Amino acid sequence: MDYGNPDLYTTAERLERWRGLAGEDRVEWSEPGSSPNGFWSVFSQAACREVLSPVAPFTSEYGMMIGFDRANPDRSAKDMLVVTDGDRHTWLRRLIGPLMSRTAAGSLRKYIEGEVRVLLERLREDPDANIATAVGPYLPAAAVCEILGVPDADRAHLIGLTNHAFGGEDDLFADKTPRQAHTEILAYFYDLIEERQLRRGDDLVSVLVAEDGISPDEVLLNCDNVLIGGNETTRHAITGCFHALGTVPETLDVLHGDPDAIGLAVEEIIRWTSPAMHVLRVATADVTVAGQEIAAGAPVVAWLPAANQDPNVFDRPGDFIADRSPNRHLAFGHGTHHCLGAALARIELEALLQVLAEQAREVELTQDPEWLRAIVVQGYRSLRTAVRWR
Repeated sequence: MDYGNPDLYTTAERLERWRGLAGEDRVEWSEPGSSPNGFWSVFSQAACREVLSPVAPFTSEYGMMIGFDRANPDRSAKDMLVVTDGDRHTWLRRLIGPLMSRTAAGSLRKYIEGEVRVLLERLREDPDANIATAVGPYLPAAAVCEILGVPDADRAHLIGLTNHAFGGEDDLFADKTPRQAHTEILAYFYDLIEERQLRRGDDLVSVLVAEDGISPDEVLLNCDNVLIGGNETTRHAITGCFHALGTVPETLDVLHGDPDAIGLAVEEIIRWTSPAMHVLRVATADVTVAGQEIAAGAPVVAWLPAANQDPNVFDRPGDFIADRSPNRHLAFGHGTHHCLGAALARIELEALLQVLAEQAREVELTQDPEWLRAIVVQGYRSLRTAVRWR
């Protein structure tokens, strides 16, 4: 089976498949197709942790998505945070990390809460809105654009470009390829960088521009990385929050009576939605994973939603259990490349649940969700709900 075929992920059948593969600790080979030379896949939490471990003989420097390998490397390799390793990765992470940390995200909390209230007011005015397009994209875009210093007037344009950059396999975005979207994002940041070279601010673009040892091209690539990483995955967690609440209608009343329980609910939403679908690594030496011998140079894909559906780790993994504990999910990855935007995503979801619990009694699903035809994100094409307000 070619696990890089996006048609495999457009129905809920993928969840049952992932549970079976993870539960059996399977390692599967996909022949050339979606990837020019084929790739291995791992699904269990143990195997995914092993591949992503900082001491494992794997590298991200050839690319992090299906389609890249040693013979077909990502052109951004060694320049963009997610496709660097070693000292360069550590340096970039220390440069970008402070503006994405929990402290920095916490300083945005009031701003994010204000954006949540605006979004929910719009939802009251348009109760039939598609959550996936009318709500999901805007909160993470507002937060990450605030960090990058993107003006309000440009945010809708950049949201559209990130949708195309990650959802390009779906016919919703057929008018523009992912490559074209990335090119337009880079062109936008080229102009913003020129502006920040003349007028510095306290945003991430200004920080990168002011730093010695990073070229303008590297600034461009890492702005693209932060924009897409901070926006595209979290938007589906925001949409998935409404989906999760619709499966257990009493959740909002529970959180209304016990706000301290919101933290556990956030972690469960992140696990249950698992928006980042896969990460790819290339073996730097012969290695055995879950009993399978893997040759040096072979690409290996860790399927994060499968790891988060692993029945050997999670009781009733397919169910949304708001107070699940412990909850050692891999939705943000593992090891050196653990997602820099994790704190920001958590604070966005905390703010959303806090205000929703304050204003709403329950969320009802009025239609089955429709899923994106994509392999990079586990995302929503459409989600229709009815919110019962307090």
